Amino acid sequence: MQFVQNFPFFSIILSLFSGPLSSILGGKKAKWVNIAVISIVGCLSVAVLAFVLSTGEEYVYMMGHFPAPWGNEIRVGILEALMAVFFCLIMLLSMLGGEKEREQEIEESKQNLYYVMVDLLLCSLLALIYTNDIFTAYVFVEINTISACGLIMIRQNGRTIEAATRYMIMSLLGSGLLLLGICFLYDLTGHLLMSNIQEKVRELYETGGYHIPLIVALGLMSVGLAIKSALFPFHSWLPDAYGYSTLSSAAILSSLVSKGYIFLLVKIFYRVIGFDIVRDSRVVDVLFVFGIAGMIMGSLSAIRENNIRRMIAYSSVAQIGYIYMGFGLETTAGVIASLYHIISHAATKSLLFVAASGITDVSGDSTSFFDLTGAGYRNKLAGVAFTVGSLSMVGVPMFAGFISKLLFAQAAVESVNKILPTLIALAISTILNAVYFMKTVIRIYTPEKRKVLKQKQYTTVKMKDQPVKSAALICFIALNLFLGLFSEPIIELIQAGLEMFA
Repeated sequence: MQFVQNFPFFSIILSLFSGPLSSILGGKKAKWVNIAVISIVGCLSVAVLAFVLSTGEEYVYMMGHFPAPWGNEIRVGILEALMAVFFCLIMLLSMLGGEKEREQEIEESKQNLYYVMVDLLLCSLLALIYTNDIFTAYVFVEINTISACGLIMIRQNGRTIEAATRYMIMSLLGSGLLLLGICFLYDLTGHLLMSNIQEKVRELYETGGYHIPLIVALGLMSVGLAIKSALFPFHSWLPDAYGYSTLSSAAILSSLVSKGYIFLLVKIFYRVIGFDIVRDSRVVDVLFVFGIAGMIMGSLSAIRENNIRRMIAYSSVAQIGYIYMGFGLETTAGVIASLYHIISHAATKSLLFVAASGITDVSGDSTSFFDLTGAGYRNKLAGVAFTVGSLSMVGVPMFAGFISKLLFAQAAVESVNKILPTLIALAISTILNAVYFMKTVIRIYTPEKRKVLKQKQYTTVKMKDQPVKSAALICFIALNLFLGLFSEPIIELIQAGLEMFA
């Protein structure tokens, strides 16, 4: 075994133990530990991705060097390494972009606790990406939930406490259903390692045994993770959680937390059950219907919002719907489109939250659309960044969102029975996206009368006034353009990783 093959394990352990370390440090020291850990883990993930690409094969890392079924395993391929790289990059930029807001909105005595939650969240996301044990995945799902809840309520005001309570209730419901599904699956197969479960499930499927219990187990796990990832209509906790938590929390929650649950669902489809069996079960048809409903209803809710952050939050409901719709197409092309959308949406949604913060900073800290008039002139970089994110969400060429929608449309052509509803839903959702995002862009670039400006005493911000946030916004813009202009290598990596995944 080469030394680089230890890096996924090192990444999980490093982020896990940095949490307790941050708890005994002051806020500033804990911040630098957190930034260093995310950066180091990102570099380790890049090295792992390069190694897997050079060998062209995935590998299994035995925890404690005990073989299955007694030992736990990490399984590493192209797709896992790629997701780890992007998750680290998005988390790092989100933390840098929200630095000023964290210092203002979180009590100094609690800032180190915030970094404890972020460290544990990174650990749980990496574990969900790499683990080959389904019960270990459940354990880290719960760690993910607790960490995310802490990130929401760290501000300690009425809105965030209510949002955290809603989030916890819905997440525990989802976790309970996931655990029931795992228990049923363990009772049927006698295994917890994903590869061993798949062998037994295929044997049962081919002999026709326990067909209904298998569908029940798959359905429970799918619904549980759909609830946790805020698929419509299980999204009621999302607007307040994203809209009123501190900036870094909103960016991380919207771009990464739900994606970790979705990635685990992909592993269940391919590595635990087998996608051909999942197709025959018709569970994906249910996800397809709710995915399309989420695309439309999430966008309609966003149109009705007058609060920019809640509008962006409702947009996430629509984008989660896109991902589940891709699964529901029952084709490899649909899953590739969904996996690419996980990356493109993560990059774009964090960009929108950080840019929206820059816009509200120069609008008297107001999130109301009326007060945002002319904000694009008062903070030029934030205005450009929000425009880039909006164009991406609408699906304008050159930006990441266009590639996602193009992939979904191409995947729909391969799914004969679902081509019409998919293309209609894509068209309607794109129009609705244009309505609320372009409405906001027009608002922030509508010049305001001088008398009104003097009365409101708005400030003007330049790049040099907020160097860290400006750097984060520039990197987000560059990432979005990269995903829109140079998408082919990423798509090829996803395709190769999915083949290796299965």
